[in-house]
Amino acid sequence: MMPVEKFFSGPVMTMPASIFAQTISGDYPDDDERFQHNPTDGDLYFRADYSTLTSVPWESDPTAQLIHDAYTRQGAPVETAPRNVLKRILKLYEDKGWEPVVAPEIEFYLVKPNTDPDYPLEPPTGRSGRPEVGRQSYSISALNEFDDLIDDIYDLSEHQGLEIDTLIHEEGAAQMEINLRHGNPLALADQVFLFKRTIREAALRHDMYATFMSKPMSHQPGSAMHIHQSVIDKETGRNIFAGENGEETPAFLSFIAGHQTYLPKVTCIMAPFVNSYRRFSKTSTSPVNVYWGYDNRTVGLRVPYSSPEARRLENRIPGSDANPYLSIAASLACGYLGIVNELTPDAPRSDDCTELAKSLPRGLPEAVAKFENSDEMVEIFGETFVATYRAIKYEEFETFMSVISAWEREYLLLNV
Repeated sequence: MMPVEKFFSGPVMTMPASIFAQTISGDYPDDDERFQHNPTDGDLYFRADYSTLTSVPWESDPTAQLIHDAYTRQGAPVETAPRNVLKRILKLYEDKGWEPVVAPEIEFYLVKPNTDPDYPLEPPTGRSGRPEVGRQSYSISALNEFDDLIDDIYDLSEHQGLEIDTLIHEEGAAQMEINLRHGNPLALADQVFLFKRTIREAALRHDMYATFMSKPMSHQPGSAMHIHQSVIDKETGRNIFAGENGEETPAFLSFIAGHQTYLPKVTCIMAPFVNSYRRFSKTSTSPVNVYWGYDNRTVGLRVPYSSPEARRLENRIPGSDANPYLSIAASLACGYLGIVNELTPDAPRSDDCTELAKSLPRGLPEAVAKFENSDEMVEIFGETFVATYRAIKYEEFETFMSVISAWEREYLLLNV
């Protein structure tokens, strides 16, 4: 934060290089054979993207916000900056004459303020004076419990030029979902980033927390960030997933096959924290496989019924805790590799697949190992990003392992 005069009159904005190697707990990984810190922790340089300029409507003084891109002193994009990672993947599509289109759906929970992490989270009290206890999917009356908060979300979003397509009550107690209008992947990733800030701020106004944890409460469903994807031919303006007569194209099937093949190798991006893997449970609505099917919500890859022009693939694997730039980049990378390698998917599933686990890793270390050992991921994301990301995630896992859980005290204290 800085005064407007300083922003326009000062030198180029800089920050230390170590910011892109910081863990969620504020620590830094140790150097190893693949990852080494910049020994001088020199400056990175930041350039404003003025297309992202918008107001900060909750500030008391007139305030603007502006997203920047990170560069080295020599002017090269910083390979570990998430926004640059997404740009790198989009360049692959651009070189083919393609333009991806995405539409994220973000789920989140409203919870009572929780200042002691040793205590579990609880649903908040709505306008009726009673907290939600049951699951009321798509219930308008459940949504009305938080009318004032929802009004604030819409008002704050409108002031920032953020368009909400739909807001619904999801499966969990005080669980909501916001659907964004489809568009350019970079612009939509920016919107997800800004929406998270906005929703948290609106919730605080009403003495609540908004959390995007993947699995915040033990006996409630997890929160996802589903990503709908299609690809446009820039020359013709047509969806490459639909043929002249509306039929599915080989490119569409290969896009699906790319997700089936490579999603297990980027799961650590779609599910970036230890908590993320608690969402992948059998018999829940969260997918535990990379099967695909038409309008089938029990598989990881759903093809919604639509007109040929709107044909798309919904990736249901990412959690709402995922970095929007990285998760969109990873999903598009899977599809790209499927198309260029002309991969073929298995048969679509029309049955209930909630208990059919397939391919997805069940924990963070396993997921990171699949990512770092994939030659395709190293090539498409770059060695610098892969080495840095793996180092961060292994350090976060070690931090988690240093904490003794209530489950361990409950069942091991006197029984082993």
